[in-house]
Amino acid sequence: MPDDKSQQTENLHHPMEEYLRMDRMPHIWCSSCGLGSILTAFMKGVKQADVDFNKVAVVSGIGCTGRVAGYVKLDSYHTTHGRAIPFATGLKLANRDLTVFVISGDGDLFAIGGNHLIHAARRNVDINVICVNNFIYGMTGGQNAPTTPLEAYSSTAPYGNYEQPFNLVGVAAAAGASYVARWSALHMRRLAESVEEMTKKKGFCFLEVISPCATVFARKNKGGTGLDLLKGYKDRSVINHNANPQEIPLDMNGEIVCGVFINKDRPTFWENVLSGTERKVKKTNLYYHDSKTKF
Repeated sequence: MPDDKSQQTENLHHPMEEYLRMDRMPHIWCSSCGLGSILTAFMKGVKQADVDFNKVAVVSGIGCTGRVAGYVKLDSYHTTHGRAIPFATGLKLANRDLTVFVISGDGDLFAIGGNHLIHAARRNVDINVICVNNFIYGMTGGQNAPTTPLEAYSSTAPYGNYEQPFNLVGVAAAAGASYVARWSALHMRRLAESVEEMTKKKGFCFLEVISPCATVFARKNKGGTGLDLLKGYKDRSVINHNANPQEIPLDMNGEIVCGVFINKDRPTFWENVLSGTERKVKKTNLYYHDSKTKF
């Protein structure tokens, strides 16, 4: 007969069990990685938005963050490196009732996938992109990423990085995103709120999440543990919703300016397709009914 303690253990449930594919646990993420917290905030935000989970899809690419798609108990797709956004675009256009999220890393979305991101933002495709920025290629050896700060060390920058990093929120804003925000893995409540806002909003929505990578980035840069990194985020973070996203790049030791910087409405890609098609049909019908009309 099982004792009371073992029976209590059998009755325990993971608080995220409703939203995760528990048959794929334990996950591969390192201890103190921010991805577990970010995933929790994501699921909380989608739940707060009160949408049908059967109409939510998650797309990811390659890398540590890309594993999110395999763990959530939603329709999800783990795509090839850099191709999450075009895949998500096709998914949304094929079934416009879906709420489509892309959750991937800075290397996947802004290096090999950078061209797809800027054009999806330009077109204002109705998808939500969450980019987890840990400043390095964490899964494949610790190489320089497009976000690695100046003077930071990586396996491909043993004397310190001399390449100017991307300012992700600045790029997304310049490309035309309808919603642009930045938080860190420390800002759990605000992260969930941004996910809720994105879920409810039309157009291309972009959220950058600063995440600790204690195993690779911090080890190469003497940053301490994941908890040390979070404490650093707490000390360095400044919330300023009025900040110009073009003017708030990140570096090794300066302020991490967080907030919702852009939240505007403009026609989505599909709305432009419909309006353009309607204009063409009207012109064609008018041409046939009045051949004297010139266009």
